[in-house]
Amino acid sequence: MKKQLTAFIAAIAITMCVGLGIFAISGVAYANSNGVQASNSPAGQNASTTVGASDAVSRAQAQQAQQIQQLQSLVAQYQQRDQQYQQREQQYQSQLSQSNTQLSQAQQQLQQYQQLAAFLQQRGIITITSNGQVYVNR
Repeated sequence: MKKQLTAFIAAIAITMCVGLGIFAISGVAYANSNGVQASNSPAGQNASTTVGASDAVSRAQAQQAQQIQQLQSLVAQYQQRDQQYQQREQQYQSQLSQSNTQLSQAQQQLQQYQQLAAFLQQRGIITITSNGQVYVNR
C-alpha cells in the first residue's frame, strides 16, 4: 500500500510540473508583442489586401512562365542531344558495315590462300609440317 501511495504522489508531482511548464510557455507566448503573423494565415488578410493578392498572382504567373521557359529549354537541349546520339549511331552503323565488309574480304582471301596451299601440297611442290613450317620441294 505504501508503494502505491508513493507512486501516486510522484505521478501527481510530475503532472503538475509539466502542466505548470506548459502554462508558463503559453503565457510568455501570449504576452510576446514581437511575434510575427504567419504569411498564409487568414488573420493576416483583410479586404484591403486585394491589390496585394493580385500582385502575388501576377508574380506566381511570372514564375510559372519562367519555369515553362526553363523546361522548354531543357526539352530543346534533350532533343539536340538525341539528334547527336542518332547521328553517332548512324556513323557507328556505317563503320560496322565497313568492318564487316573488310572481314568478309579477309575471310575470302584466307580461303583462297588455304586452297592454294592445299593445291601446292597435293602437287608435291610444298610440304607443310604439323608445326606449320613450309618447305619448298625441288
